[in-house]
Amino acid sequence: MKIKTALLASALTSVGFAAQAAEVTVMSWGGAYTKSQVEAYHKPFTAETGIKINSVDADNPATPIKAQVEAGNVSIDVADVEFSDAVRLCDEGLLEEIDSSILPAAPDGTPAADDFIEGALQDCAVANIVWSTVMAYNTENNATAPDSIDDFFNIADYPGKRGLRKSAKATLEMALMADGVPAGDVYDVLDTDEGVDRAFAKLDSIKSDIVWWEAGAQPPQLLADGEVVMSTAYNGRIFNAAVGEGQPLEIVWDGQILDFDLFVVPKGAPNKDAALQFISFSTDTQRLADQASWISYGPARKSSGALVGTYSDGKTEMAPHMPTAEANLGNALVNNFEFWVDKDAELNERFNAWLAN
Repeated sequence: MKIKTALLASALTSVGFAAQAAEVTVMSWGGAYTKSQVEAYHKPFTAETGIKINSVDADNPATPIKAQVEAGNVSIDVADVEFSDAVRLCDEGLLEEIDSSILPAAPDGTPAADDFIEGALQDCAVANIVWSTVMAYNTENNATAPDSIDDFFNIADYPGKRGLRKSAKATLEMALMADGVPAGDVYDVLDTDEGVDRAFAKLDSIKSDIVWWEAGAQPPQLLADGEVVMSTAYNGRIFNAAVGEGQPLEIVWDGQILDFDLFVVPKGAPNKDAALQFISFSTDTQRLADQASWISYGPARKSSGALVGTYSDGKTEMAPHMPTAEANLGNALVNNFEFWVDKDAELNERFNAWLAN
C-alpha cells in the first residue's frame, strides 16, 4: 500500500510539473489587438494556471494553419482567425472540434451556448470579438469631413490617395455599397457575374489612387503620415491610434462590415488540452469584457456587455466606440461567411488578376 501511495504521489507530482511546464502558442494579428489579448487573456491565464503563453503574430493567422497541418508539423496551439476562415478550415478537416460544453456559463448560470451571440459558436471555433472594417480619415488632411462610404470613391470632392486592404473580401462589398447597392442586397448582387463586374468597375474609378495594405497596423500609419487621406481599416486599430496615441483620426461608420474573430485549434496542436483550457478561460464573461477595455471590439458574449466600462485610460467610455453601438449600425453590413467560404478562391483570383492589369 505504501508503495502504491508513493507511486500515486509521484505520478500526481509529475502531472503537476507537466501542467506547470506546459506552454501554449497563440497566434494573433499583432499591434493593439494582440496587446488587448495579452492584457485580458494571456497574463491572467498564466497567473491562474502557471501555463506560459507564447504570443506570435501574423498578417493573417489562418494562412499557416493549412501548411502546418498538411506537413504534420504543427507549432500553433491556438489561432485567432476570421469567421469565413474558421468555417473553411473546419470543413477541410484542419481544425480540432470544440465542444461548447467546456465553456463556462454566464455569471447568472446561463449556459455558454445561450450566452454567446448567434453564430459565435461553431463546430471548430469560439468567437471572442465582434469587429468591423470601417472607413477612416485624418481630420488634418481633409478640408471637408467625409461622412459616407460614397465619399471614399469621390476623388473630385475629396482628392488624394486611398488605403485599401489587398483582399477581395470587404473591398468588393464596400465598392458595391458606394455604388448604391443597399447593404441588405450586397451579397445577392455580388453572387452574380454582373454584380462582380459592377464592383470592379467601381474600384477602377479610384485604382490609380489606391495604396494597398495587408497588415492591420498599416492604415493608421498611412493616415497619420499623410500618405493617404482616407483608408479602410479595422475599427479597433483606428480607435487605438486616435484615443490611445492622440492621432487626429476619425471613423466613418457608414458602410461598415461587421465580422467575428474566433479562436481555433489546428489539428495536431502539440498542446491541445492546454489550448482548450486557454480558450475556455479567455472567453468567459469577465475576460471578454476586460478585453474591451483595451480595444474597441465588442465582446462575443451577451453577458459581457454590461461589464464593458472605460478604456484603459480610465476616462473614455467604450460603449459608443463599439461597432455594435446602435448609432453606428445605420448602414452596416454583416459579413456573410457562407458566401466567402464558397467564393473566396474564385473572387480573390479575379481580384489578383485585376491588380495585375
